[in-house]
Amino acid sequence: AAAVSQVTVRDALNQALDEELERDERVFLLGEEVAQYDGAYKVSRGLWKKYGDRRVIDTPISEMGFAGIAVGAAMAGLRPVCEFMTFNFSMQAIDQVINSAAKTCYMSGGSIAVPVVFRGPNGAAAGVGAQHSQCFAAWYGHCPGLKVVSPWSSEDAKGLLKASIRDDNPVVMLENELLYGVPFEMSDEAQSKEFIVPIGKAKIERPGTHVTLVAHSRPVGHCLEAAAVLAKEGVECEVINLRSIRPMDMEAVEASVAKTNHLVTVEGGWPQFGVGAEISARIMEGSAFNHLDAPVVRVTGADVPMPYAKILEDNTLPQVKDIVFAVKKTLNI
Repeated sequence: AAAVSQVTVRDALNQALDEELERDERVFLLGEEVAQYDGAYKVSRGLWKKYGDRRVIDTPISEMGFAGIAVGAAMAGLRPVCEFMTFNFSMQAIDQVINSAAKTCYMSGGSIAVPVVFRGPNGAAAGVGAQHSQCFAAWYGHCPGLKVVSPWSSEDAKGLLKASIRDDNPVVMLENELLYGVPFEMSDEAQSKEFIVPIGKAKIERPGTHVTLVAHSRPVGHCLEAAAVLAKEGVECEVINLRSIRPMDMEAVEASVAKTNHLVTVEGGWPQFGVGAEISARIMEGSAFNHLDAPVVRVTGADVPMPYAKILEDNTLPQVKDIVFAVKKTLNI
């Protein structure tokens, strides 16, 4: 069997950045603290020392400014990777992401590509209050012209970041701060320099026959934990790691629903107009609807601004028990 080693999500991202900086001299990093400080979350550790000031650039605290620089550089033929210290701060730059990056290829009749990657932590961390705890998957996933990816494991993180950097479209990569330090198994293949995860392809993390669980980012782990709990009670969950929000791999979800006849979606974002809402609508409109034996159930964050207190925060985000409850509800047990 191929050798497998434990690699944290942080190190997987660092590996991807290092390999792509080395592979293509048009690639460069910019953002707050990415260079001399080694990154606010140490994702770019060692890269400034190795590649220098021209390739790894510290910026002022000016999201709209440095996102604009990144978009302009991409239009001029470079391949910038623009880090937001959190995606909540991308609100300052959303005009650059949506109006300048996402729409330019279409508005130029395909003559101007904008190969920029916007990356950083998304969704709730721990105890950072409402202004720093939002999931932007639904926001950015709403906009044509962007690609939006949301990794869970180290393999996802490395493969999707490399695919994003090589893609000629603007890509929003929504990471999760609480996953940075989590080790995952990575095969030799996944650690090779040519490993990529194609954008738009989901992955079945656990096969099952009774109910399909679909999630992205950190909730994939919660789904696997819930599946382990439910397996003890004879319920076999198929867990799908979406990995890509736009384009979304509905074929994978539909194929799974045709097998299990039940669907539960899980996400950290708000319920209204969320990722789960989109999946539910597409299942309803497609042929998989005929395979459903029960309505689709959504498990989401609570429909409130994130509370600061830990006990309230825990009750605002989907927990394993919430997923188990939703599965039992849809299976009527």
